[in-house]
Amino acid sequence: MDLAAMLFIAFGIGLYFLPLIIAVIKNKRNMLAISMLNLFAGWTLLGWIAALVWACLEEK
Repeated sequence: MDLAAMLFIAFGIGLYFLPLIIAVIKNKRNMLAISMLNLFAGWTLLGWIAALVWACLEEK
């Protein structure tokens, strides 16, 4: 496997887990729930968008 393919795969994995990365950076209370939604429903565009929005929302 060449370097370009490995970088493409790494970029794709990073993009897939972007909602989890944002939740960790923002230290969200529901980090586990966001990660489970991202892991199990993130492959659907709707699940990934829901996890991303949830991770970006401000906590009350």
